[in-house]
Amino acid sequence: MITKESIFESHLKTKGLKLTPQRKAILEEVFASHEHFDIEELFANLRNKGKRISRATIYRTLPLLVESNLIKEAFRYQDKVSYEHIFGHGHHDHLLCIKCGRIIEFMDEKIEELQEAVCKKYGFKPTEHRLGIKGYCKKCISHE
Repeated sequence: MITKESIFESHLKTKGLKLTPQRKAILEEVFASHEHFDIEELFANLRNKGKRISRATIYRTLPLLVESNLIKEAFRYQDKVSYEHIFGHGHHDHLLCIKCGRIIEFMDEKIEELQEAVCKKYGFKPTEHRLGIKGYCKKCISHE
């Protein structure tokens, strides 16, 4: 059975690295929730659970998780990078409210089909795409 741990450990071996207790704790915390997270939130969550892991270790581990295709950068906003885990989850895109920070995940077949048509038109072979729309959610619009 392929697990997130086996995928990560295999990737680390290709880089001559090991699945240390700190890396394993980071991996577990990333997958403990289905929420988007940034480095500071991950650091705080680990500290709240009694894990003594430095920010530097988190900064070094997240790119390894991205390279392993276990997580991806969801979007950048106000000098913060938000991540989400993707192992075992289907593709989706994001709406981000720039007032309250609410994130709405969505999947739209018409958008997917249009992207495929554009790639075909230009003879382009896509390997990944990310769609994020920034604006104001219904709640924030109604409170203005």
